[in-house]
Amino acid sequence: MGDKAHAHTGAAGRAATAVRPSSVRNVVLVGHSGSGKTTLVEALALTAGAVNRAGRVEDGATVSDYDEIEHRQQRSVQLSLVPVEWGGYKINLLDTPGYADFVGELRAGLRAADAALFVVSAAQEADAVAGATRAVWEECAAVGMPRAIVVTHLDTARTSFEEMTRICGEIFGGDDPDAVLPLYLPVHGPEGADGHAPLTGLTGLLTQRIFDYSSGERRENPPAEDQRPALQEARDRLVEGIIAESEDETLMDRYLDGAEVDVRTLVDDLEHAVARGTFHPVLTAAPAAPGTRQGIGTVELLDLITGGFPTPPERPLPDVTPLHGASRPVLTCDPDGPLVAEVVKTASDPYVGRISLVRVFSGTLRPDQTVHVFGHGLTDPGHEPRPFHETEVRVGALASPFGKQQRPLTACIAGDLAGVAKLGGAETGDTLSDPDRPLLLDPWTTPDPLLPLAIEAHSKADDDKLSQGLARLVAEDPTMRLEQNQDTHQVVLWCLGEVHQDVALDRLRSRYGVQVDAVPHKVSLRETFAAPSTGRGRHVKQSGGHGQYAICEIDVEPLPPGSGIEFVDKVVGGAVPRQFVPSVEKGVRAQAARGVSAGHPLVDVRITLRDGKSHSVDSSDAAFQTAGALALREAAADTRIQLLEPVAEVRVLVPDDYVGPVMSDLSGRRGRVIGTEQSGTGRTLVRAEVPELEIGRYAVDLRSLSHGAGRFDRAYARHEAMPPQLAERLRGQPENNPNDS
Repeated sequence: MGDKAHAHTGAAGRAATAVRPSSVRNVVLVGHSGSGKTTLVEALALTAGAVNRAGRVEDGATVSDYDEIEHRQQRSVQLSLVPVEWGGYKINLLDTPGYADFVGELRAGLRAADAALFVVSAAQEADAVAGATRAVWEECAAVGMPRAIVVTHLDTARTSFEEMTRICGEIFGGDDPDAVLPLYLPVHGPEGADGHAPLTGLTGLLTQRIFDYSSGERRENPPAEDQRPALQEARDRLVEGIIAESEDETLMDRYLDGAEVDVRTLVDDLEHAVARGTFHPVLTAAPAAPGTRQGIGTVELLDLITGGFPTPPERPLPDVTPLHGASRPVLTCDPDGPLVAEVVKTASDPYVGRISLVRVFSGTLRPDQTVHVFGHGLTDPGHEPRPFHETEVRVGALASPFGKQQRPLTACIAGDLAGVAKLGGAETGDTLSDPDRPLLLDPWTTPDPLLPLAIEAHSKADDDKLSQGLARLVAEDPTMRLEQNQDTHQVVLWCLGEVHQDVALDRLRSRYGVQVDAVPHKVSLRETFAAPSTGRGRHVKQSGGHGQYAICEIDVEPLPPGSGIEFVDKVVGGAVPRQFVPSVEKGVRAQAARGVSAGHPLVDVRITLRDGKSHSVDSSDAAFQTAGALALREAAADTRIQLLEPVAEVRVLVPDDYVGPVMSDLSGRRGRVIGTEQSGTGRTLVRAEVPELEIGRYAVDLRSLSHGAGRFDRAYARHEAMPPQLAERLRGQPENNPNDS
């Protein structure tokens, strides 16, 4: 790093190609919204020669301009791939959204990548860095994914590289802050009138050279005398950190004895430690100045990616399961092996149609090849997986996505990524394999969408297209769940946040031509009897011809929660003929399903048929169904009906600093805190039971309360009695819930 050839090898307008798996680097960029990930990708693409000018490809689109919604809303809302070439290597840069609402896109990027660049802004508060970014860091650590840190926005006033490096060491270093150390120190020019000194270059700590970008080109110079003390102090700490990770156990002893360690040895040990995921270098980068090709730090970062990050064959493959009784194969990242690939993202292009972004783990994917597609959906905590689906499809054209362009590819080898057009009904998370040896990759997990959005078609024309549009929307985004609620008769899209909801509505309108209206979300309430009661149902009509005659008398008594509806026949003497007893039960159950007070289903009661009357000619099945329903309604009119609300078991995981505010907030939502327990270092799991009426927007509120660092899941526990004052407020208003928005 720092001593390699720096001539770019890319060519604007031409697809970067991989000749062998070892020449590929798959890198995902992770960071908080506003940290500068997309700007960094554009700067790397410019330095590598993949674009002709900052952020532009030949058709004038930006490298992230894959979705017109993203462009219109001025925020990254989906995963985008930018392939570049550097020093004979193909680098697949996977740019992820920084908004927590699009963590599904981030998980897809992690699945497709072999290493991660964590981009942090020196202008951001520590809380912004520590929030959701720390959770992703821990996910990468759990699977041993190599990570490096890039500090951006050092050209902003009142920023400090040293302070941000210290913060990163505390947040990401854990018990070993010396595993997070800078490779380069920023060099600043003279202070301006505002007191800010612009970033002009970098100091390489290992090479002890200054890389000056002030002229628009990267020039190498020795450090000035006044720079040497600070340089030496930082270099000593870096060298000790690298040696501590060295596989040569004698190196530390020799270093402590005063022996000079060769720079080449340090670079080799550094690259091995980075590839193992045990050392995390900190770099800085800034976009190129107008009219220049190289952004500050972009050459150094590309060198780190190609020299320090692992090749696809060096990373373990996801677990695979054989289908239909076949034996489990031993897979490696071999272009000549059996085909195993995965759809990591599905998107729609207005010109090409559906495009699937595919990571090939084994074998080689080619155009016009027939592949076996097997989908089990992605795991969704607290909910059933999506239905299995299986088919064989013919692969369409392969392309390397770059902005709005689709640059043609003749093949995609193991370790590489490609866009595949019109891949049948394949969805995100589906496995592609050889038809003769069908295989299934174990799925990656996606967060549970917990923010409901109830929608209705705006017009009859929209209603005709709604189901198809929703199906395509959910197939593209596995973090979105579609519910057809049988109790409330609502169509509900479960999303991750408000921005996620906005994007869903925008895509329905702009991509699929479906206009929908958001309506208040309803919670499934229930009713029950608060005390025993009796009722008499009389349905007697004679209007010429065949009449209707049915009378029944019932007793109703409440049962313990969860008992449902019990029907007991205690008629004696044939007062209600045997053939009509099931008719009474059918009528009673139908009325219970419709509700007896506020229009919510009746539960947890025993209904006893004890007497009745019939007519030899005019009695019928329909007449006794009607009489049963009338009897239940009369019984309900003579007693107090209690409203029951669903209660959820909620588990909230937050940093220790937020436990107090979270517990106070849950109590304010009529919640009962059951207990707390430590969950890892510095985190607490709070368990509580909270009425679902109070947590409709908890996904948004918890994010605000915990500065994005909190996560929660929920599961239905039971229905229980609603407080009388709240029940009174809702009685007669079944369409409203107190948390409607």
